[in-house]
Amino acid sequence: MKLPASLLCALAAAATFSVSAHAETAKTDMVKPDLAKGSAAYGQVCVACHAADGNSTTPENPKLAAQHPEYLAKQLMEFKSGKRDNAIMKGFAAALSDEDMTNISYWLADQKAKDGFATEKDLVRLGERIYRGGIADRQIAACAGCHSPNGAGIPAQYPRLAGQHATYTVNQLNAFRSGARSNSVQMTGVASKMNDKEIKAVSDYIAGLR
Repeated sequence: MKLPASLLCALAAAATFSVSAHAETAKTDMVKPDLAKGSAAYGQVCVACHAADGNSTTPENPKLAAQHPEYLAKQLMEFKSGKRDNAIMKGFAAALSDEDMTNISYWLADQKAKDGFATEKDLVRLGERIYRGGIADRQIAACAGCHSPNGAGIPAQYPRLAGQHATYTVNQLNAFRSGARSNSVQMTGVASKMNDKEIKAVSDYIAGLR
């Protein structure tokens, strides 16, 4: 019996969500967030690229406002350790303590996200099909299975995607596909099966989710 793509994603998530990810989340939970300190640290380190309220206006830089704090803290830790390879972000993250990362992440989670918009009208239907139903003949799971139908994600596990810049999402999917970004086995598996048109379509659809 062939299982639906969304169910396959859920099963894969349960099977591959690692102990180390839980450990990193628990580590951030141990530190009580201080939003005032988070705002101050954000203003010193992050504001130039991600805007004053976390709603980046540069398509290559992600919107961070309203993102799940556990996910943000985990990414900062992985930039610092080198598990997520990005020379620019590693330099910034290296200057942050675990407490700084927690404070910044929870401050960002408290900011209101601004809506995005899909712009590729010829691709939006394809993007919707992939996001909601996956691509069954290539065993590509539906994005909605892990990131929710409206792109809200799942706290502490899967990031919020709704309204994210399409350019940033395209770049990340390409990085997962090429192996340049290797901090998610699940996403590497998904992106490795997608072509350029599919990546562009689903990224544009995600930009319009709300």
